[in-house]
Amino acid sequence: MNLIKATAFCVQTPPPHLGGYNWYFVKLETDSGLVGWGECAVLFSMYGLEKSFEALVEDNFARYLAGQNPLNREVLTKTMYEGLTSMNPGYFTAGIISAFDMAMWDIAGKHLDAPVCDLLGGRFRDRVRTYTYIYNLDAGEDLVGSLGDWLTNPKRVAESARKIVDQGFTGIKLDPVPYVPLGMAPLYPTELTLQEYDNAERTIEAIRKEVGNEADIIVGTHGQITPSAARRLAKRLEKFDPLWLEEPCPPENMKEMGRIADSTTIPIATGERLAYVHDFQRLFDAGGCHFAQPDLGSCGGITGAKQIASLAEAYYVQMAPHVWGGPLITAAALQLDVCIPNFLIQESIYKSGLFFDEILKEPFVWEDGDLLLPERPGLGFELDEEKLAQYRAKPGMAALYEIVEKASKL
Repeated sequence: MNLIKATAFCVQTPPPHLGGYNWYFVKLETDSGLVGWGECAVLFSMYGLEKSFEALVEDNFARYLAGQNPLNREVLTKTMYEGLTSMNPGYFTAGIISAFDMAMWDIAGKHLDAPVCDLLGGRFRDRVRTYTYIYNLDAGEDLVGSLGDWLTNPKRVAESARKIVDQGFTGIKLDPVPYVPLGMAPLYPTELTLQEYDNAERTIEAIRKEVGNEADIIVGTHGQITPSAARRLAKRLEKFDPLWLEEPCPPENMKEMGRIADSTTIPIATGERLAYVHDFQRLFDAGGCHFAQPDLGSCGGITGAKQIASLAEAYYVQMAPHVWGGPLITAAALQLDVCIPNFLIQESIYKSGLFFDEILKEPFVWEDGDLLLPERPGLGFELDEEKLAQYRAKPGMAALYEIVEKASKL
């Protein structure tokens, strides 16, 4: 069985754009007729570069994968790591490799008629606990716009949290301090004003009073504040016992992340912007992480994530995979979660439905706060190519400008 073709798909999501404005998929085909799907997690780094993504997929397939046996997935992933990144990986190149790796695991599972988790060592569980961002469920297609409530309306945020917890979620997340999407505000990290500290404290307090101990509160900052601001913020929020404080400073300085961790009783979670096991080794050595958040669309795929999970186990760090993208990142994370002993919780785009259901042939099953493992082989999910074509992203910067405009109103 050999790989014969790679196709890139760039999809623009409809409102409310949960999981991002564009999603980036890869389809691998074999001479045996088996097909594998993967996804690249790019946050905002690929927006406006859809043609570049397609060229990268085609060129790197030709260089590294054409004519190769996808069952040799770890060898091929390692070859791409050494060749494409020169053993100094970045988020962008790691995303391309991750999508290929994910697709090869999908093919391997289909070839052996088994879910990927069974190829990874078996199952500790068959369902995984999930958390979601707090959305105003009454806002319809303006769900993303309703995120402005996080900064200005503690009462409404608490009411929204209650509705989500009542649906079964035991983990709810928000970013209670000002944030502009990455790449649009090159002034980070910044300090906070006293008013911003007060707003964040009142918001988390309102949520805790509303949901009590029925759900964990997750404070999901995005590296937009300085270490000193993170310590001051953590001091105000400790009394509300959040599950974690996420990416409390930019992830590039792991020593500073460790100093923040030493200064607070709130556990630190980070990792969505890190690539490969060596980044996480430096992070763990610095004592900068209690809960690791690799994104399977950017950390080296399933191969890379399994290595990170094994390393984390030795540091007594639990895994909480990051998900902000399309359904294949969620599917890959689900396969990993069930087969590792140190799993804590997985991020979910609400209930992993909405637009997921539009482009998937089979939907995810979310029940009582958990995602259930499908028994289908490979990743367990197939994309509908007709729907992908229907929602194909238009090349250029239009989507990026739309994001900037929306972000400026929050």
